[in-house]
Amino acid sequence: MADPDILARPDDDTVRAALRSASRAPSVHNTQPWQWTLDDVALHLDYDDVWQLSTADPRGRQMIISCGAALHHARTALADRGWRTEVTRMPDPEHPEHLATLRFRPWSDPPAGVHTRAAAMTRRWTDRLPMLPPPGPADLLHRLRMLASPHEVELNELDSSAGPRLAAASARVAILHDSDLDYQAELHWWVGHDGDTGVPVGALASDAQAAGVPLGRRFPAAPHSARRTEQPDQAAIIVLSTDGDRPGQWLRTGEALSAVLLECAAAGAASCTLTHLTELPAVRTMIAGLLRRGGTPQVLVRVGTAPDSRHEPTARRDLADILTIDRGHTVRTGRTPR
Repeated sequence: MADPDILARPDDDTVRAALRSASRAPSVHNTQPWQWTLDDVALHLDYDDVWQLSTADPRGRQMIISCGAALHHARTALADRGWRTEVTRMPDPEHPEHLATLRFRPWSDPPAGVHTRAAAMTRRWTDRLPMLPPPGPADLLHRLRMLASPHEVELNELDSSAGPRLAAASARVAILHDSDLDYQAELHWWVGHDGDTGVPVGALASDAQAAGVPLGRRFPAAPHSARRTEQPDQAAIIVLSTDGDRPGQWLRTGEALSAVLLECAAAGAASCTLTHLTELPAVRTMIAGLLRRGGTPQVLVRVGTAPDSRHEPTARRDLADILTIDRGHTVRTGRTPR
């Protein structure tokens, strides 16, 4: 008799196609620190700390947030292909790198929003240039809050009075980073080069453009461009926060971030994730004071409208580098999905 706990699963080609889409998930400096394993029963997500930013992210918080974004992208892509996933997060305390196990059930009628957000994966990109205000801001922000809430993540929009304080904090972070030789070496390793990881020159702003976004991380400057040089940034600033600061909450932050960014792309809005403002404890404390109900700020996001949408998709690692198919084995089990 078949084991009732062993569910049907999609064929290998379906999983490969879903993970190709999921590989478009955002990650800090486009490091793509995720590793997938597919066995006879389930799909497993691990982080690979080879890709961790040891100076900017010594705790691995941003690495796990990045993996959470990949997890949500994967679940969305699988749902778009007719498969519901049940997730066990952090299934093995002795192996903290094992972030999630996904088991499958056929799903013939996922909500329409699933298909819309799955289609947005190829359109979403990080826009580091100045933006106009977001389209239909009140309605969009309401949808974003509703999408973040199931992940136990609170979404707040900061009012305009927060802008100068955040700009001052960003400038202070930049000064500290400028004098940190290890940080600078790490940044230049990952940024400004062509390859299947990292941030290429084409995704960066020139000095003039960066000056219009005082909240942005200070990256090496791109060549001068006339695109939006004179435009002040009018993006809305949202904060994703949790009620604690543990790895499981970092993972869920990444899932919420993915849902938020995909919904923005589906709505025709531009977005840019800001992680440098939560790298220093003092700045996180300041941002927490701006939130209505406190909490621990994890990620800030600029949301607006791009006057132009010209961009080249950033490269991604080959699927063979991030997926192992282990046929004939059940690699891990984990606890009951929650």
